[in-house]
Amino acid sequence: MISSKYTIREQNEAKILNFIIQNKEISRAKLSELSKLNKASVSSITKKLMDIELIFETRIGDSSNVGGRKPIMLSFNKKSSLLLALDIGYNYIEAALAYIDGTIVKSLSQKDKLISSENALFVIEETVRNLTADLPETPHGIVGMTLAIHGQVSNEEIIFTPYYDLDQLDLFTELSARYAFPIYLENEANLSALGEYTFSSEYEKLIAISMHSGIGAGIVESGRLHLGKDGKAGEIGHTIFQPHGKACPCGNNGCLERYGANEVIYDELRELKGLEKVNSDVLVRYYEENDPETFTLLRKYSDILSIGINNIIMMYAPEIVVINSSITRKIPITIDFIKDRVKNRLASDVIIKNTSLGENSTLYGALAFTAQKYLNIERLKLGE
Repeated sequence: MISSKYTIREQNEAKILNFIIQNKEISRAKLSELSKLNKASVSSITKKLMDIELIFETRIGDSSNVGGRKPIMLSFNKKSSLLLALDIGYNYIEAALAYIDGTIVKSLSQKDKLISSENALFVIEETVRNLTADLPETPHGIVGMTLAIHGQVSNEEIIFTPYYDLDQLDLFTELSARYAFPIYLENEANLSALGEYTFSSEYEKLIAISMHSGIGAGIVESGRLHLGKDGKAGEIGHTIFQPHGKACPCGNNGCLERYGANEVIYDELRELKGLEKVNSDVLVRYYEENDPETFTLLRKYSDILSIGINNIIMMYAPEIVVINSSITRKIPITIDFIKDRVKNRLASDVIIKNTSLGENSTLYGALAFTAQKYLNIERLKLGE
């Protein structure tokens, strides 16, 4: 069990703290009004939160219309603690150190870095070591690290990773033995959705479609991830697109991600053009040169994705679907193609857009996940 050093346990403390975070600056009297707690309870809780330096007094506020003593305003200490986030793809690692409010202090990126069960621990330790050199001073230091895994995760266990073999490694146990702060593992698409919810979106029912080597969907409702049994919810890439189609590492044939994942598009363009290697930058170059084969490929890609997106909209009825993909981010017309295809009446009011967090949406989600755990606030909103 995680010690109280790494979490705000008491529900009323979390409730008061959340009101302070959401209101930026607030008086004790207003906290009592919003929380329905009496003034003595609010005073006791705010004193405790001040003692542990999670909040601080900012200034003397204005008197109310009926006069009386001017209130002392309270604010969240955004630099009270630090968070670590790692996004571990099969061929890259992205990482960030941030304050508790998600402000990134330092970030690192390694592209074209093949990750496997043999080198994952070394790469993670090296990354953490580089991130934590010369840490800024904070009252609580690092309060947790969340790792984004490209595969099925449940209760800190990696169940299945189709494109690398991290499911052969007990990463949680290994890392927990190495670090004093809590370790969390979660699916990459889930974290992308949580990042959007926490830092960018005004909507409470949100789906994030994440496309890399595979395709996954993160589903968030009121700050809570919808995980399903063993973390299987949202595995949209393993829904059947083509009966009896291409073999998939999951054991099925014809899975959506075998036709619409980014890596599949790159492979098809590589074969069309006789290239040695294709990534999103190469794809963009051909698109900007108005290459007809590339345009046709993007149309096909968008049509395939629109089928999966339409299906998940019908299942979960979100207010908004955000897409986390280097292709849609760099070639925004693909979003228009997708919206053109998702036209049925039941989906007409659903917003479909690129993630507002750019290429860092998964990292922001990992930061949000740790912050939720530490502060014990489920509907946490940290965006301005």
